Amino acid sequence: MAKVEVKDLLEAGVHFGHLTRKWNPNMAPYIYMERNGIHVINLYKTVAKLEEANEALKKIAASGRKILFVATKKQAKDIVADKVAKVNMPYITERWPGGMLTNFVTIRKAVKKMASIDRMKKDGTFNTLSKKERLQVDRLRAKLEKNLGSISEMTRLPGALFIVDIMREHIAVKEAQKLNIPIFAMVDTNCDPRDIDFIVPSNDDASKSIELIMTQVTDAVAEGLSERKAEKQGDAPKARKEEAPKDEAPKEVAPKEEVATPVVVEEKEEEEKVEEVKVEAPKEAAPKKTPKASADKADNLTKIEGIGPKAAEALVNADMDTYAKLAKGKADEIKEILTAASSRMAHLDPTSWPKQAKMAAEGKWDELKEWQDNAKGGVE
Repeated sequence: MAKVEVKDLLEAGVHFGHLTRKWNPNMAPYIYMERNGIHVINLYKTVAKLEEANEALKKIAASGRKILFVATKKQAKDIVADKVAKVNMPYITERWPGGMLTNFVTIRKAVKKMASIDRMKKDGTFNTLSKKERLQVDRLRAKLEKNLGSISEMTRLPGALFIVDIMREHIAVKEAQKLNIPIFAMVDTNCDPRDIDFIVPSNDDASKSIELIMTQVTDAVAEGLSERKAEKQGDAPKARKEEAPKDEAPKEVAPKEEVATPVVVEEKEEEEKVEEVKVEAPKEAAPKKTPKASADKADNLTKIEGIGPKAAEALVNADMDTYAKLAKGKADEIKEILTAASSRMAHLDPTSWPKQAKMAAEGKWDELKEWQDNAKGGVE
């Protein structure tokens, strides 16, 4: 992921804000000056905030969660669709369907309707319909594909939202806030940045500006996905490398014992002491490494439906950092931990989290995924 330079942002027009009379006072920290009645954005702060957002998006992508991109304005929709499709992430570029997040189960039913129509065409049921019915089904399929085709593979709530123009996509912002989903956004001088978790102060109207920011963001997501792929592929070779020295150790020790037999008693005692040190050192070191490795694997609590990055962080800080510990926890205790961490997480319902954590701890991932697909936002 190449670091963006201030010169590149300047050439793309990222620094152009709105007219001074249309500004939002909360954007004052990110405004450099006023020129000819137009506010100019401080590009040094844009670079810093963009790097911060990219790092967070990279971690979310590496964790396996989906990032939903939202951009329905004319100059942004084609750019977003092109860039995001390359990293295989869901996106909304036509219109934001009301209840996309808060009523996700209904949206999933509409997506499944597309799949059922496709099955009808494959098994020949479609041809048994009358001409008028076939026309109606084709129109319904085309409408669903236009509005929801890009999120057909999103089987659960996204791990984060990236929005272009939060003034236009205010409904998406409110739904994400209600479900405590982190919000990343390009924020112009006429917007209120207080509702956004990771802001990127920038011009959200110019196509060049949008294209440059989206290129940086999607590169960060692609890097996170490649790291996740490398970790999965590297698990097996690492295990083989760790086993190799264990097999070779006894072969080296055997000849040493045979040679040591004719030596004086004092030398024997020294050799025994050395051997004891060599044997005891790995015994003490081995248990220290294994819990860390297992903790790293078990720490990804965001795989539990309903737990976002902030909720996971609160649970880790409360020493509930593994699936096994979460499975033993009670809903009331978890609720207190979340509320104490942030008032914005007080609405979360952790009733099903211990149940999901138990399935995860036992390695029943297929059963967990099936349960999550049938549950509504992690609630039975």
